[in-house]
Amino acid sequence: MPTVAPLDLTGHCVAAVFLGGVPHFALADGTVHRLDNGHKTETIHDGLLAAVYDAAGDRLITGGEDGKTVATKADGVSETLADIGRKWITSVAAGPQGAVAFATGRSAWVRFADGKQKEFQHPRSVEGIAFSPKGMRLGVARYNGATLHFPGADGKPVDLEWAGAHTGISFSPDGAFVVTTMQENALHGWKLADGKHMRMTGYPGKVKSLSWSAKGRWLASSGAPAAILWPFQSKDGPMGKAPLELGTRGNLMVTAVACHPAEEIVAIGYQDGMVLAARFGDQKEILLRRPGKGAVTSMAWDREGRRIAFGSEAGDCGVIDISA
Repeated sequence: MPTVAPLDLTGHCVAAVFLGGVPHFALADGTVHRLDNGHKTETIHDGLLAAVYDAAGDRLITGGEDGKTVATKADGVSETLADIGRKWITSVAAGPQGAVAFATGRSAWVRFADGKQKEFQHPRSVEGIAFSPKGMRLGVARYNGATLHFPGADGKPVDLEWAGAHTGISFSPDGAFVVTTMQENALHGWKLADGKHMRMTGYPGKVKSLSWSAKGRWLASSGAPAAILWPFQSKDGPMGKAPLELGTRGNLMVTAVACHPAEEIVAIGYQDGMVLAARFGDQKEILLRRPGKGAVTSMAWDREGRRIAFGSEAGDCGVIDISA
C-alpha cells in the first residue's frame, strides 16, 4: 500500500518538486519548505506567483511580487537571477544551457547563463512562457495565439494565430508541437512543421495543469472529472482521435496531473484533495491519497518514479511513497 507523509502548511502551494531527491514546497507567501532531515523553511520572495522545476540544473525557478526571479537548489541556498523592481513576475520557465525566462506585463525576458538578459516586448500581456526542449526557442502565450522567439539570434519571431485568450504554453518533448491552454475550456495546438491547427475541446472547466508522458506519446490535462490524455504518437498529433479518460469521478474535477518519468502512468489530483494513479494501457487505478483539505494544485514524481510530492490550495502538502 502507498504511504503518505503529510506536511500541513498554511496557504496556497504553487509548486511541489523534488530537488536532489528532497521534496520542496513553494507557497504563495514566498516561503519554500523542504523535508531534509526535518522540516526546514526559507523565505525567498515577498509573495510568490510562479514556479517551475529546472530539470537540467536540478533547481527551482520562482518569480514573485517583489520583481525577483530566484533559483533555489536542494540545499536551500537561493540566488537572485534577476530583479526588475516593483513589477510582478507572473510566469517563469527553465531552458537549455542554463537559460531562464520570466515575464511581467507585456514583456518576456530571457536570462542567459552568463547573466546577460534579452527583452521581448508584445502588444498585449504575456500570459505564459515555455522553452522548447530542442534548441534555444521561447514560446509565449498571449491574446489571439502564441509567439515563438529565438533568443540566441536576431531573427524575426514566428506568430501562431488563433482567436481567443491563451493563458499557458507547453512544447512536446520532441519539439514538434506546441500546445496552449485557453481562457475558454479548451486547448489549442500547432504542428510546427507546417502550422497545422489542433483543436482540443469538450472540457467542462478550464485546463490549468498539463503533463507530457515520458516519451511524449500522450499529453495529460486537467479541467474535467477525469484526466484527459490526448494521443501524440502520430505525425499529426491528436487530430481525429479520441482522448483517453482516466480516473473518472462523477462531478469532481481533476485539478492537477503528473506523468510518471518512465512508465505510462499518470498521477491525478482532484478538487477534494484525493490523489489516484492510473495506467494508460489497462486503465487500472490505485488510490494514493484519500481526500484532504483543498484542491490539489501541484504534483511531481521523483527521478526514480517511486515518490510523489503534492501540494494543495489550502497548504495541505506531503509525499506519497508508492514503493512502500
